[in-house]
Amino acid sequence: MDYNSEFDEIRPFEGEEIPEAIKRLLKEERFKHAVIFAMPDVDYDKFSARMLSYKNTYDFQRDLVSEFLFNMAERTTSSLSISGIENVSNKKSHTYISNHRDIVLDAAFFNILLLNRGKGFDTTEVAIGDNLLIYPWIKDFVKINKSFIVQRGVSKRQMLEVSKRLSSYIHYTIKEKKRSVWIAQREGRAKDSNDRTQESLLKMLSLGGEGSFLENIRILDITPLSISYEYDPCDFLKAKEFQLKRDDAEYRKQNIDDLQNMETGLFGFKGNVRFHIGRPINPRLNTISPDMDKMAQVIALGELIDNEIHKNYHIYPGNYVAYDMLYHNTSFADRYTREEKAVFEAHLEECLNKIKIANKDVEFLTHKLLEMYANPLKNKLSAEKKG
Repeated sequence: MDYNSEFDEIRPFEGEEIPEAIKRLLKEERFKHAVIFAMPDVDYDKFSARMLSYKNTYDFQRDLVSEFLFNMAERTTSSLSISGIENVSNKKSHTYISNHRDIVLDAAFFNILLLNRGKGFDTTEVAIGDNLLIYPWIKDFVKINKSFIVQRGVSKRQMLEVSKRLSSYIHYTIKEKKRSVWIAQREGRAKDSNDRTQESLLKMLSLGGEGSFLENIRILDITPLSISYEYDPCDFLKAKEFQLKRDDAEYRKQNIDDLQNMETGLFGFKGNVRFHIGRPINPRLNTISPDMDKMAQVIALGELIDNEIHKNYHIYPGNYVAYDMLYHNTSFADRYTREEKAVFEAHLEECLNKIKIANKDVEFLTHKLLEMYANPLKNKLSAEKKG
């Protein structure tokens, strides 16, 4: 397949398209405002000249993107680390399926960690929903950064066609372009951190091949990725959204809400952040019988992925504190100090103070915040019992 034809609407920019896209970006006033907001001390003329010097994505990501993101990590994290690289090969293409904590940084941090600490690994192509492409320059920017577009707002009639094309593109990327892919396990973030792979995602991934469900999945070499944030900068926004949805069944987020979530996720404090690459799923696909009906196969595959993600969470003191507070016990009192408990309680209080809504239900909001931090531990415990 020629990348200039069937997938033009959704694929990243390639080759000579990249310098042209950079020129368009630099003409956008909103892009300039975003750069200055993110880097207040930047000399925009020098920044523009630097941007124009890049002729390919690799150099752009290795140089400018990595520098920006590592500088951001220095300001907004206590540590940024990756483990489990020994589970994958830089000679193969993998489909990384991960839990989803931050709109922008999940894939961005993962890619710079692969590129700079993975010894021979290239970055992945990244699936991004078109609902986040609020301005035209955002679409240009993400497509320079090896993102491909997931079309969300289509009719039911169009959905099968759109899903087939997306799946075909992912298969093409893995088999022909020999590039790895990153995709979140579900549309949108799990607001309560109770991470589960959507069955619709797995069905979509299987559409691009010519064999059975399991044969098509095997081609993709699905590799679970676990993302663990010590503190979620958007936790108070997620709790607020829970109450707004509880109180108004018609409540829907607006573009301004997505922008606030992106900004808060980028610049808010995250504490320690760990990425762990789990074991690829292919060696365990033989535990799923091809004689099972397709839906049963989909469910079984989802359980394999989820179990691997859950087992590999990195658990922080705050997760243990939240679990004990949520369930009104002291099961994990030996896993945190009095000082660590006080730090988490202060964070909880700070979150509640940030939430400004009518009829503020502190008890409900507290419960939701505790769930966010307790669920990774709860799921890890369950996964470890399963083995």
